[in-house]
Amino acid sequence: MSTKRSKHRRWLIWGAEILFFVVLFFAVKAWVQRDMISGEAPTLAGIDLHGQEISLADYRGQTVLVHFWATWCRICRLEQGSIESLSRSWPVLTVATQSGEVDELIEHMAANDLTHLVIPDPDGRLAASYGVRGVPASFVVDADGEIRFRETGFTTNWGLRARLWMARVF
Repeated sequence: MSTKRSKHRRWLIWGAEILFFVVLFFAVKAWVQRDMISGEAPTLAGIDLHGQEISLADYRGQTVLVHFWATWCRICRLEQGSIESLSRSWPVLTVATQSGEVDELIEHMAANDLTHLVIPDPDGRLAASYGVRGVPASFVVDADGEIRFRETGFTTNWGLRARLWMARVF
């Protein structure tokens, strides 16, 4: 009987520890995202790496992923393949924040076989307008210009696809 009680107690302790770490994870995530905006997406416009004017307003009527990243960010590098793949089937607008000048970004994109749209944000002004304090940070903006999802940190390709699909359908 005591071994049965001991096993039960061990399971309760493990359950409490797991619950503690899950709550801690979501608390940290909420704290990191505390300044990220919600509601209507602010104006986002700039000159892309090819010298063309680009704006979030160009995507009105479509669900779009707005992704903030940096060349110096290791987690961003892990996500680059996912963002590139996603850009082939969904509208994606990326902002390279505090990542150097246009020439440096062009070199980075070429070295990593990346072709998605990039707006340089050398001083972090665009990121700040979205309340982004850390990268990577992603916003799913629906056809009406409303932010439906926001995420900071690593996100999987399928996670982003699911959020884009949900914003389009619901």
